[in-house]
Amino acid sequence: MSVWNPDNIRDVAESVGIAALGDEVLTALSSDVEFRLSQVLEEAFRFMRHSKRTTLSTQDITHALRMLDVEPLYGYESTRPLRFGEASIGPGQPLFYVEDEEVDFEKLINAPLPKVPREISFTAHWLAVEGVQPSIPQNPTSADSRNQELLPKGPGANSTLAAISGNDAVTVKPLVKHILSKELQLYFEKICSALLDETNDEYSVAALASLRSDPGLHQLVPYFVQFIAEKVTHNLKSLFVLKQMMQLTSAMLDNESLYVDPYVAAIVPPVLTCLVSPRLGSSSNRLEHYPLRSLAASLLGLIATKYAKSSHTLKPRLARTCLKHFLDPNKPFAVHYGAILGLQAVGGREAVRVLIVPNLKEYGKLLQEAIEGNTPAKADAEMTVGAVLGVLEKLEGVSSTRLTNGYSVNDQENTKLVEKVGELLGVRIVAMGRPHLVQAVLEE
Repeated sequence: MSVWNPDNIRDVAESVGIAALGDEVLTALSSDVEFRLSQVLEEAFRFMRHSKRTTLSTQDITHALRMLDVEPLYGYESTRPLRFGEASIGPGQPLFYVEDEEVDFEKLINAPLPKVPREISFTAHWLAVEGVQPSIPQNPTSADSRNQELLPKGPGANSTLAAISGNDAVTVKPLVKHILSKELQLYFEKICSALLDETNDEYSVAALASLRSDPGLHQLVPYFVQFIAEKVTHNLKSLFVLKQMMQLTSAMLDNESLYVDPYVAAIVPPVLTCLVSPRLGSSSNRLEHYPLRSLAASLLGLIATKYAKSSHTLKPRLARTCLKHFLDPNKPFAVHYGAILGLQAVGGREAVRVLIVPNLKEYGKLLQEAIEGNTPAKADAEMTVGAVLGVLEKLEGVSSTRLTNGYSVNDQENTKLVEKVGELLGVRIVAMGRPHLVQAVLEE
């Protein structure tokens, strides 16, 4: 038997023009209405419990109707709990209504007036002139912006705004577990300014030496990591800034008192950017960025060696990234240069043997076309050839063949070498006059 009264169903049907409904239809509709109401209430109670409340509100009903894909009821929203009164319009016919709040005019008249708002005033100043921010009191300086980054964020962090909104007496828990002391903030500013100062090398060297050896800097690690990421992202044309950021990364990794393991995932992207980015520095000198790529490769190898135990997938992911750039013929030779050095730094001799040597024959054709065609990329191709020969030298100590003194490469070995690594690289390897290296390459 349904709890819902079938007479209510009949009244609703007659109000919409349906005159005759059978008793079976009324019973079925009553059961369906009861099921739908219980479903709405169940969802509403779920919203109430998740809101940590014990009183059901109209907002819970609205959320429940939306959850069930039903258009919600409008006009029942309220910021305070609604109080319903009951009135009887006949025997067994109660009517519920929302009681209006009674306002005491005497209390309303005698209540203190709110504070007078401050008068609106406007001033004008130049925020930037042709992309340059003028040094005027109205504009923030770079030091001010760094200080704001180090301060706690969140509601109530600004005492002035809290006082205006009337929340000056509220104690707000900071969103970070620690707040940097003034000494650490000053140290962070000095280190950053020293690293970005191109005119004073001694200042920069002293800053890096301090980072490599000073203990008690663990609270600054996330700020330095963020600083490195921001500078590398926005200064790809400045080789000085990129080199300084790599030096800063090296200093942090060399400091034994710093626990950098949780931040390795954030440190790797800037290093990879300096290693395999297509364009680094200005276009005036095509070869000036190669020392930066070599430095980034050494850092990548240090990261892979030092933190491989804490992250078992670190080395495979780094090797996969470098291999992807190395095997892409559409990438410039500068990217291939960084990828080759990165593979050797991450995987060592085994990576050279398994990942680089089998692909040298096809890759040698690409290098030969660029060198013999006198293209603008000839200088980059020559640098990449030097990188390939450099990583192949790591195989020289792996050769299991014992060579006697005075041994030289014969024509048969020369032919096999050309067939394996291509004509260009084969001739360059033989020209080095190192039979042990030829044997090591042929054994792979």
